[in-house]
Amino acid sequence: MTNATPVATPGLISDPVQAQRRTLRVLVASQILSGAGLAAGVTVGALLAQDMLGTTSLAGLPSALFTAGSALAAVTVGRISQARGRRPGLATGYLTGAIGSAGVITAAVLDNPALLFIALFVYGAGTATNLQARYAGADLAPAGHRARAVSTVLVATTLGGVAGPNLAAPAGTLAEHLGIPHLAGLFVISGAAYALAALVLALWLRPDPLLLARTIARAEEADAAANPATADTAETSEGRGGVVLGALVMILTQLVMVAIMTMTPVHMHDHGHSTAASGLVIGIHIGAMYLPSPLTGWLVDRYGHMKIAAASGVTLLAAGVLAAATPGDSVALLALALALLGLGWNFGLVSGTAIITDTVPLATRAKTQGLVDVSIAIAGATGGMASGIMVAATSYPALALTGGALSLALLPAVAATAYRK
Repeated sequence: MTNATPVATPGLISDPVQAQRRTLRVLVASQILSGAGLAAGVTVGALLAQDMLGTTSLAGLPSALFTAGSALAAVTVGRISQARGRRPGLATGYLTGAIGSAGVITAAVLDNPALLFIALFVYGAGTATNLQARYAGADLAPAGHRARAVSTVLVATTLGGVAGPNLAAPAGTLAEHLGIPHLAGLFVISGAAYALAALVLALWLRPDPLLLARTIARAEEADAAANPATADTAETSEGRGGVVLGALVMILTQLVMVAIMTMTPVHMHDHGHSTAASGLVIGIHIGAMYLPSPLTGWLVDRYGHMKIAAASGVTLLAAGVLAAATPGDSVALLALALALLGLGWNFGLVSGTAIITDTVPLATRAKTQGLVDVSIAIAGATGGMASGIMVAATSYPALALTGGALSLALLPAVAATAYRK
């Protein structure tokens, strides 16, 4: 399918290139805001649980809960997007994340672990929506530029994602002035950020990229039926195998990334590092998750999905080995390990997303993307929950090495798919 020729669409922008530019601008604005919201649960969620429960063994539970909540949200956002378009789906997801943030603050004030866990589950909707937004960036993109479109949306998360964790200390001070526990301060920021992201999308994501893409596709199909000799047959589908590979790449990278990331602030806290130091390391990690996206998108479009997916596995292995070998008092080496962890995740997410987008037809795209993201969320929940149990039973280095070893499973999967082509 080609977007070279503008398609007249009543009531909408007629030029898909113009519509794509507007879509990316609005998505970038919303992702900057949502990146700040995303950072709160990563940075202080585990510490809040540890403080309330007085044990490390369940410190991975918050990550597991908001990742599990993101699984449910991924289905919901995907189904709303399938039925009504990206704008209502994404706006609903971010608004739900804002409600969850308010619940976490209430739980911290009341010192109520049960309410904390319920609120973190709801808060996970923001995480799911943050990831679902990348698909909206590719709806109107030509086949050879989809990875770059996805990467444009992802990189916008960097600004908020890097700034968010580093606001932990001042946000904590503000929270104490408001009578809110110190660790809950970041959730004040996340709630406001998610609510603003929802508002931006609800007001300005027009025309809806998915609905417009379907209109364009129907017009092109009608034109092809009327003029079969000029039909464009260049775009091919990788079939069911492509969906499975794309999902596997993103599932494994999410599992490994969440497991190691979740326990890093706890590991640093146990070695006497401050919340500000943990925020710095997580900020660098989130920056590495999103900042390389333009380069990754170009690499995927230039060299293909398979090579970048394989690079993801190798990079995650390096991150796990370095995290395991780093002395507990070295913030610099932990930051480097978490940067590699974020980069490996980025390689996997961009290449996997491109595979899914190229494989699934527009008629079922949003629903399938939502289901794939459910699998990713479940993998993240598993990694988050298992990480605390494993560190309590063994050690943080053992967790990091296990995660690195798991990432190597990507290589035979990529090789097998490439061989079948």
